[in-house]
Amino acid sequence: MTRASTEHTYELRFDDLFVAGRGYVFPCDAQGRVDMNTLSDRARNNYLYARAVVGRATARPAVRQVLN
Repeated sequence: MTRASTEHTYELRFDDLFVAGRGYVFPCDAQGRVDMNTLSDRARNNYLYARAVVGRATARPAVRQVLN
């Protein structure tokens, strides 16, 4: 009998302050660190934007565990 292995990954989510269900999500580690070298140019720009507008357009980021 084999046991199915599950891999846990994490995402860093910046929720939009004005539109429910909208926001930015980026892959990260368990501590919320995003490896910007692995992001596309567009994703990197979105990540830097989301960080810059915390409190004005996005909520503080939250680390969430995602089960693959």
